[in-house]
Parts: sequence; structure tokens; C-alpha cells
Amino acid sequence: MPSSTRARWTRRNSLAAIVAGIVVVGSAHGQGLGFELTDDHLNATPRTAAEAARIAAVTASTTDFTKPETFEERPGGATTVRARANADAFSQPSANIGFDGELEFKVGNGLFRKIWVTAPSSTIASDGLGPLYNARGCQNCHIKDGRGHVPEGPDDNAVSMFLRVSIPAETALELREIEDYVGAAEEPNYGGQIQDFATSGLPAEARMGIDYTDLPVTLGDGTVVTLRDPTYSLADLGYGPLHPDAMLSPRVTPQMIGLGLLESIPAADILAHADEDDADGDGISGRPNLVWSLEYDKVMLGRFGLKAGTPTIKHQSAAAFAGDIGISNPLFPNPAGDCTEAQTNCQTATHGDDAEQGGFEVDEAGLDLVAFYSRNLAVPARRGADDPQVLQGKGLFYGAGCTSCHTPKFITARMPDREPQSFQLIWPYTDMLLHDMGEGLADHRPEGRATGTEWRTAPLWGIGLTKLVSGHDTYLHDGRARTLEEAILWHGGEAQGARDSYADMPAADRAALVTFLESL
Repeated sequence: MPSSTRARWTRRNSLAAIVAGIVVVGSAHGQGLGFELTDDHLNATPRTAAEAARIAAVTASTTDFTKPETFEERPGGATTVRARANADAFSQPSANIGFDGELEFKVGNGLFRKIWVTAPSSTIASDGLGPLYNARGCQNCHIKDGRGHVPEGPDDNAVSMFLRVSIPAETALELREIEDYVGAAEEPNYGGQIQDFATSGLPAEARMGIDYTDLPVTLGDGTVVTLRDPTYSLADLGYGPLHPDAMLSPRVTPQMIGLGLLESIPAADILAHADEDDADGDGISGRPNLVWSLEYDKVMLGRFGLKAGTPTIKHQSAAAFAGDIGISNPLFPNPAGDCTEAQTNCQTATHGDDAEQGGFEVDEAGLDLVAFYSRNLAVPARRGADDPQVLQGKGLFYGAGCTSCHTPKFITARMPDREPQSFQLIWPYTDMLLHDMGEGLADHRPEGRATGTEWRTAPLWGIGLTKLVSGHDTYLHDGRARTLEEAILWHGGEAQGARDSYADMPAADRAALVTFLESL
């Protein structure tokens, strides 16, 4: 992005001067942000008092684990689709999308699957790749709309994993006017993430390496589970040394299902679960991330990304176009993508900006189509929700305190212009908030208000279909966990109590809890 645009984004992303003139708001836990976060992206109909009371009753936590709850088999409400027994399980449109919606979905899918090429090209609508990039198309990272995978060896060019990079906000002398905003700034030579590919004539930024150390963990009954503790490195640096204060954060691409439903949860309902000062004394202190919206020119609730760093699906899609593929768009207009001013050969490389695309490499219509596609990837139906072992595992999951962060259900806003996602009872098993997950999972890289130990609670719907869709079953933000059990045992910080409860369970109970997760 041009220096003036980058400076504008840096100032706003650091939340400088945001607090002026914003209304004080409360929450069920008194989360005390000091200002109101509004749903500018939703054309939502306000709820009546009677409706709010009804919603509170429906979304209350259950204590009956003898049978499934009403509509529990349909985690995406009316958008839910039949669970397919093949790798297309995450690639279906919302069940209630209608004929016109399905047509738009398919066109968006075409753009999502498009392979971009280097400019100039005879295929004008498909050129503009790079100059630096991690993948040539959205689907290359979000394989079959599921989770990415980690490299399986030095010759495995896994395009579905990359490293974020930044330096502390203090190092960059950024303005920080919100007391607990920790923030980060781009690395001077490498920008916001490490791109491991480049167009012809340019060096790639670096090659990522991963080394694992075995970490044995003994459970309460004497069972030993071996975790793998990753260490990340960079080789073949193409643009000089990293800043001495550079912070690296590994990221595996998450699954895509249910994003439109998560986007449709009213901010007030998410904030009602926040408890920044742990006022109720349960050890859980969920916090919202606050991010600057390039669409709405204001601070909004962060919802997407592993640290809730973007507010909407369109913003997330635009950022991925720019950072992952090097494609300019109305929200991120620089054709050089994530290239820094120090990467002069990247800044001056041929680009694919075209008048027929609104002066960008993907125009507003194309960006909207990809956002529509992403918004309408359906959640598959539950499998075996009434199985006795699943119900037993559900009771253990709730009893261990896992639902303190993995909030089972919400009801989305009423939206006359988003009928598929409007007023749906959904079961994502996330509170969409940041939680301290302990030193074991720390990346030591802040993002907005998220500290180096905080992550957004990951949605659990569809997690049991990971291997079917993605061809592997690795979990967590960097794919270090090879089983759901390993993922649980990596939990620390606010989740330490729930993790220890699981570790102390008899083997049969642990198996039942995992079986419940596999049914989601």
C-alpha cells in the first residue's frame, strides 16, 4: 500500500483517538470497554424486550444430558446441510439460500478457486499475482474450504501455513491511546507476513522451517501422551535481516464453514460474555478485540482471524487477497500487496491493475462475490447427537467448564437483506472473545488488544469432519496437535482448569468427551 495509505492504516489500527465521542455501554459482566461497538455491517431489526427474554431462555446452558436439545442436530439452523461422507462436506451452500443465491454462490466459488497469474497476461481478469505471495488462489490455502496443513518435510511447500511477522508498537513509536492496546507494526523489510513465493525475477522472502521437540504428558491414570512442541525458523532471507525485535507467529488456515452466521451474531450478545476483570471469579476473562474497519471507517468488534483481527468477512477476504496472493482491491489498493517500501524491486514490478476492474486487480463486484461465497458455506448436520456416548461426552464437556469459552449457542440478528442467516439458532461452540491460553500456546506477538498469549476461541462446529475434508487431523493455530486429545492438553492459562479436568478423567470418560467433539 502507498506510504500515505499505510500510515493512515497504522494510525487507525493502533486505535489512536478512537475513544472520542463514543457512547458508554454496559454488559452482563460489566466488561467496561467504555464505548459502544455497533453492528454497522448488519441491517438488523432491533429486538423487543419479549423477544430478548425468549432468546435468553433458548440460549441458556442445559443441564439435561439424557437427550439432544431441540434443534441441536442442526448447528447452522435453517442453513444446515446434510453431512456428506466425502471431502465436499464443507463446500455446500446454505440450505435455505434459494436458486438466485445458489447461482451467486457458484460464481463466487469460481473466483475463490481461481488461479491467478503474473501480469501482464492475455487473461486480464486473472492477472496481477504477487509480486510476493503465499498462494495463487484462495482455495490453495483453504483446501476444500477446510483447514490447512503443516509442512511434512523440508520439500513440502505447504501453501496453507505461513508466518505473520511484526515488531512491537513501541519500537515503531506508534500512538497508543487505549491503555491495554498492545499492538504491533509491520516489520520494516518484510511487512506483515512472510511470503514464500515470488513472481519471476524476484526472490521470495524466506523459507519457513519447523522443528518439533517431544513433550511427554502423564495423565491422571498414568497414560502418557506425547505432544510435539514446535520451534520456527526462517532460512534464505531474500530481503536482508529481520529487525532484531521481529516477532513471528505461525498460522494454519482455518475452516470456512458458518462464517456468515458468526458475522450475524449481534455484538451485544458477544460482549455479554466478556468479563475482562473476572468479576464473577471463575478464572475466565474473555475480552473482545477492537479493530479498525476499512469499510465503515470506525472501530468495530473483531470477529475473524485467529486473534479476531478483522471485523467482517469482506474485510477478511480483502486482506487475504492483498497479503496472501498480492491482489489489489478496493479495501487494500496497493498492487504490490504486502511489499514494504524497502522492497523497491517489488514495489516497481509489473502489476495487473485494470480500468475494467475499477482500477484494481479484483474489483468491488468480485470482492463481494467472494465474500458472499464465504458467508454462505454451510455447516453440516451433527452426526450421532443422540448416541449415548456422545451425550455422556457432552455432559463431561460442560462439567469440565469447556463451555466457559466454547459458548454452545447464539441466535443471530433479524436481517431482512440476509435471509439465510437471519434469526437462526446456531451452535458454533465459541464466544468469539480473546482468552489467555497460557505460555504453551503463546506466540508472543500481539494483535490489536490481543496479547502474545491470547487467542480467539475457535468455533468447534465441523471439527469432527477435519480429516474427511482436509485429509489430515491436525489442530490448533499452528497444527501442532495431531489429535483432539493433544489439542485439549495444550490448553493452559484460563483453560488450565478445564484441561486438568480432562487429564484427570478415566480413559472411558476421555474417550466419550472426544467422541462428543467428533460429533460436532
